Amino acid sequence: MIKNSFIPVISQKKKEEEENPGSVEFQVFNFTNKIRRLTSHLELHPKDYLSQRGLRIILGKRQRLLSYLSKKNKIRYKNLINQLGIRDSQIR
Repeated sequence: MIKNSFIPVISQKKKEEEENPGSVEFQVFNFTNKIRRLTSHLELHPKDYLSQRGLRIILGKRQRLLSYLSKKNKIRYKNLINQLGIRDSQIR
């Protein structure tokens, strides 16, 4: 697992969001880091079904937050998507 790869990004983002860690952007950022860690873990341990379930739960939470943000503020949503390097969701 790669633990130190996100430390510079985390410290930079924490400085920006230090006054509001409950913001949607900060929560999506934390979920994205968890998703990346779990994905690298599952590459090594493909039969870890509990981790797969946890990954699906976190993906759902992140998707709901992104959907909320896209409905409330498209500019913040686009900036967050570009900054994190995740693809735009297909909203039904």
